[in-house]
Amino acid sequence: MLLLCLSLFTNCKEETKQETTVANENPYGKTAKQSDGLTLLGGEFSYYADAAVLQIGSSSIYGVVLNDKMKELYTMGKPYRTEPTDGIQVQVRGKIIPKEEGKEGWPNSIEIKEIISVKALTNKNEVIKIGK
Repeated sequence: MLLLCLSLFTNCKEETKQETTVANENPYGKTAKQSDGLTLLGGEFSYYADAAVLQIGSSSIYGVVLNDKMKELYTMGKPYRTEPTDGIQVQVRGKIIPKEEGKEGWPNSIEIKEIISVKALTNKNEVIKIGK
């Protein structure tokens, strides 16, 4: 009887160890991309004169950190622009950075880490251009 109890106790302990290992490898059931702290955003990207923005719909605008990925995104969008100031439709993953207290600028910026897609805008807004 004592041998049976000891055997059951040992088996239960091993099963608990296996479950714990699996939980640590994949916390909360998230994939590696979901656990890396980056955010997926899609919208209209525009860059001109050392300022870049990503507009999400009509409600949110993010400043874009000027780095190599931003330059790569701008270059990838060249075939879809007729004017240097034209926007392009993008989907990117990046790190959201809140604006520091006392600094000017958008409430949040995004540091682009991965470019998912680049396309032409589907509906261009009517823009009045002065000086032509």
